[in-house]
Amino acid sequence: MKSLILFSTFCALISASFSRAEDPESPMKKLMEFKNQATEPEWIAVNDGVMGGLSKGGPLIKDGLLHFVGNLSLENSGGFSSIRTLNRKYDFSGKTALVIRLKGDGRIYQLRLATDARYRGSAVSYAAQFTTENGKWIVVKVPFKTLSPTWRGMDLEGPPFNSSKVEELGFLIADKKAGEFEIEVDWMAVE
Repeated sequence: MKSLILFSTFCALISASFSRAEDPESPMKKLMEFKNQATEPEWIAVNDGVMGGLSKGGPLIKDGLLHFVGNLSLENSGGFSSIRTLNRKYDFSGKTALVIRLKGDGRIYQLRLATDARYRGSAVSYAAQFTTENGKWIVVKVPFKTLSPTWRGMDLEGPPFNSSKVEELGFLIADKKAGEFEIEVDWMAVE
């Protein structure tokens, strides 16, 4: 009986966390739901082929979900696949985190945001890793304070993340494990 009560409480908490973004009093604001492709941002793939690698991956919006799917190859000094938004500007002033509902494959991914910050003439990416659970829907919360500046795989000392100047949102996989990968994203929000 105690297990049933604990399970019911757990289900109620999970249900409440998924519905928070629908509550007008919630601090969470949905950015993307992938329901109407015409109003969603454009997504592009950037894979390790830019440096001779053989990984394949890309975005697909289908059935109300963003799919990031492909095959990671470690050949030819490769080992990463990524997707990112194009031509968007976001002001997350006063917000503290990005929240994502997704289903994964048990692999480790990175959330990546870019601002107007540049290093050697190219955009600085601000990254944080998260682990997915194979075949399970989860909600991932990435506090902005956990984002680290990177440039082409190299960790940087700065500049600090400016939440008012976000120009790109994206996902990257570079877990050093060759093989197929896929995450499905239901929605993205800020809080």
